[in-house]
Amino acid sequence: MTCYSIEFKKSAKKSLLDLPKPVIQSVSQLIDSLSENPYPDGCKKLFGFENSYRVRKGDYRIVYSVFNDRLIIQILKVGHRKDIYR
Repeated sequence: MTCYSIEFKKSAKKSLLDLPKPVIQSVSQLIDSLSENPYPDGCKKLFGFENSYRVRKGDYRIVYSVFNDRLIIQILKVGHRKDIYR
């Protein structure tokens, strides 16, 4: 099975660290699991973007892009559902 490497945009890393501590742990586990399966159950393709997806963890969302040719997942945004799409 192929293993993707995970890269964070600087703003996404900052947003992740600004979340409440219990949420950081659960969201981080979900992000780590994306390296094994970039298309988990419940992931949705974002309309209007070629290779961007979002996955939920409670009230929080992770927006990411998958580059299959280079085996890279780039985390674009992490945040609460009310703020993530602005």
